[in-house]
Amino acid sequence: MILFKNANVFPIESAPYKGDVRISEGRITGMGIDLDPLENEEVIDCTGLNLYPGMIEAHCHLGMEESSIRMEGNDVNEMSDPITPQVRGLDGCYPLDESVSNAARAGVTCVAAGPGSANVVGGTFVCYKTSGRSIDEMAVVKNIAMKAAFGENPKRVYQDSRIKTRMNIAALLRNLLFKTKEYKAQKEAGKDVPFNMQYEAMLPVIEKKMPLKCHVHRSDDILSAIRIAKEFDLDITLDHVTDGAVIADLIKESGYPCIVGPSLTHKSKYELKAKSFKTPKVIHDAGILFSITTDSPVVPQEYLPLCAALACKEGLSEEACIEAITLSPARILKIDERVGSIKVGKDADLILCTSSLIDTLNEIKAVYINGQKVA
Repeated sequence: MILFKNANVFPIESAPYKGDVRISEGRITGMGIDLDPLENEEVIDCTGLNLYPGMIEAHCHLGMEESSIRMEGNDVNEMSDPITPQVRGLDGCYPLDESVSNAARAGVTCVAAGPGSANVVGGTFVCYKTSGRSIDEMAVVKNIAMKAAFGENPKRVYQDSRIKTRMNIAALLRNLLFKTKEYKAQKEAGKDVPFNMQYEAMLPVIEKKMPLKCHVHRSDDILSAIRIAKEFDLDITLDHVTDGAVIADLIKESGYPCIVGPSLTHKSKYELKAKSFKTPKVIHDAGILFSITTDSPVVPQEYLPLCAALACKEGLSEEACIEAITLSPARILKIDERVGSIKVGKDADLILCTSSLIDTLNEIKAVYINGQKVA
């Protein structure tokens, strides 16, 4: 048991206060002012320090592409076929890479990581805590979302074989969804259907038990993802939304959440021409649930709060910026009953630091994951 005393506590879901937080057996078990220490409880004097929930990344490839520059350490894209829903980020994530421990030391305590955007359907993401030796033990949700990609990347990767246009990207995705629905109907009708690993992987998507995680930058790709999601009655997230400011009203109307970024990069391809740290404010002001992403290793995972700070510089409030890297990604990933805020009953993922999370001079004094000090 640990009692954090006299901290400036930022719960996120409720107003900040100066007081105490108790953790026990990996959970937050008490919050308040002037809590009395229990027998055998470690007491940490946090006078002058801030206590925040651990930061959360809703879209990255952390552990999928190792920090050394070599092909052997890259398990992001299975570029043998544009349709690979059967592959799992869980089977390609290497949590002992230094990038994962770097993230933990920076206070990024939970991430959703998985396949990249080479394929029209790339496989499932794994949601995991950033401390541990085994991805199975670190996993919060082993298969949290199914990756799909629109736009330039699938066109570029498969331009010499199967994809020449955005039309075919949409057609390939629709075909997979149609075939999966047919497969499901035949199974439910009691027919002797040969096992199909791809369709089995897609069943949670068409049953709305798993969202389709849609890589979309340009406005037409965003709207194609929305169009297909409505056509097949899917849950989706809109990831990157570089052109989101242009069609914020249409995104709001769709009801789907956004994961915005990465914006701290060069405009390396045509569909990134509208990339800007102004986009988070426009999305926020439209009333859309959104989070900020590094898309690590595109931007190193430890710079998640810096990306939020740059959105703050462009007009997004400090409160909204911090929520965009804590509670909002937890809500988008549907794990907010466990993480994303300081609340009794939630996991004890905490950051003890000297200033605001998005202050570039902030010094992190300690990081706890599941109640264990990891940094």
